[in-house]
Amino acid sequence: MRVSVKGVIRSAAGFLLLRNDRAEWELPGGRPEPGETLPVALAREVEEETGLRVTVGRHVDRWDYHIAGRIVTIETFVCHAVAAPVRLSAEHLAVGFVALDELGDLPLPSGYVTSIRRAVAAGLVSGPASPTE
Repeated sequence: MRVSVKGVIRSAAGFLLLRNDRAEWELPGGRPEPGETLPVALAREVEEETGLRVTVGRHVDRWDYHIAGRIVTIETFVCHAVAAPVRLSAEHLAVGFVALDELGDLPLPSGYVTSIRRAVAAGLVSGPASPTE
């Protein structure tokens, strides 16, 4: 089973999303390296992809993403940025900050939208969480 860990990060400008080479938007994160816990892997991946140092908070969601004939289990956590600004890595094509009510307008897998909405409903990202812009 393949696992990818993703972070829900909110700033005053909106939720942090990255555009991948499939022309989809996604939450920052990636695959754990052998021996890494999910929170350690997430903090490393977010910093590699965005330059942000984050603290990893509560687990929000788990869902299966079907892609290219395989299944990747997505584990999402709330993250809070402790260092800014965002710096886009070569892994992605663009960075964006998107308001909750605009998520449905993007090519964004529905599981990510559900994870973000669950984080909001749980009160985990209720206001500007970090100086990420």
